[in-house]
Amino acid sequence: MKLGVFTPLFADLSLDEMLDKVQQAGLDAVEVGTGGCPGNHHCPIDELLASETSRAAYLAKFQSRGIIISALSCHDNPISPVKAEREAADALLRKTIKLASLLGVPVVNTFSGTAGSDEHATAPNWPVVAWPTVYSDIKTWQWENRLIPYWREIGLLAQAHQVKIGIELHGGFLCHTPYTLLKLREATCDAIGANLDPSHLWWQGIDPVAAIKILGEKGAIHHFHAKDTWLDQDNINMYGLTDMQPYGDVRTRAWNFRTVGYGHSIQQWADIMSALRTWGYDYVVSIEHEDPLMSVEEGFARAVTHLQSILIREQPLNMWWV
Repeated sequence: MKLGVFTPLFADLSLDEMLDKVQQAGLDAVEVGTGGCPGNHHCPIDELLASETSRAAYLAKFQSRGIIISALSCHDNPISPVKAEREAADALLRKTIKLASLLGVPVVNTFSGTAGSDEHATAPNWPVVAWPTVYSDIKTWQWENRLIPYWREIGLLAQAHQVKIGIELHGGFLCHTPYTLLKLREATCDAIGANLDPSHLWWQGIDPVAAIKILGEKGAIHHFHAKDTWLDQDNINMYGLTDMQPYGDVRTRAWNFRTVGYGHSIQQWADIMSALRTWGYDYVVSIEHEDPLMSVEEGFARAVTHLQSILIREQPLNMWWV
């Protein structure tokens, strides 16, 4: 395994400054945003698409520091019922797939997206209950008319460019669980897989180790985010796990994102690393820092320290003791 970081937390640094910081921290990889929710602070996508010379100079900055690009990320909603939003997200995703191929980056990360309730909708609709049955009907319409057709096309595009898609299982989007990801993968192609982030599993009541087994035995983990979640049982009793309070309401929220080791124990994170190795994921563990209680520097440093102590880097030897 390799240790990396998702770079939006260093948006105020230049590309060179960011790469120097990552190198000094002892990391092996970076995940770079091309636009959408992550922004494109370290990736001038149009310039890189247009010029082989620019691409060579760009890659040289990473290579000279011994750093790889684990993924390009363009998290957005490519099936939004709002035409302008949908078209912008789709265009960005297609450009990102093309750029990943040109740069030799194997994975593009994004969200599955969420459609509206019908063809006349003006806002996304995320149905999460089976009754009243109108919600089930909405979900069926979304999958059959928006989600599956779109990702069939994108899956073929990704395959043609020899790139994998890492869909982040995130609340608010149609693919947010191992089941929904595998359902989409089975309806499309194997280019579609997960960008697995335990922080979004814990608040849904999903055990990340179990999710790794479920997805790993299908070869469906394409990338991995390292971010923690603290669950406050007193606040869960008040607001439930589908807490809609703003992220800034740290004291009263049912759950909050934390840096690695501040929501769950290092032993639990070690179990996650072991599960990744057991079920075939031996690629980059990418730190995502969104801790509301820590600065960028402190949260990043704590995550690096904790993960360096449990990351499984070396390949196992033959079982010499047997």
